[in-house]
Amino acid sequence: MATNADKLLSEIRALPDEEKLQVLEGILTDLDKPDEEIDHVWALEARKRWNAYKAGRLGSISYEELMSKYNR
Repeated sequence: MATNADKLLSEIRALPDEEKLQVLEGILTDLDKPDEEIDHVWALEARKRWNAYKAGRLGSISYEELMSKYNR
């Protein structure tokens, strides 16, 4: 017996790509809820990296150098 999710997936697969993207955007928006714990962890990591950079323990590269690694 097909589940509701199976039926929904079947209907979504029949949609034009643009409408599939609208469905996907709606689902992702619904799932993207603030998480204070994750925000706190990232804030600590950002401060740690900034302090390491200011102290000379962490280097940097230019945007162009970074992008050249991925635009090969």
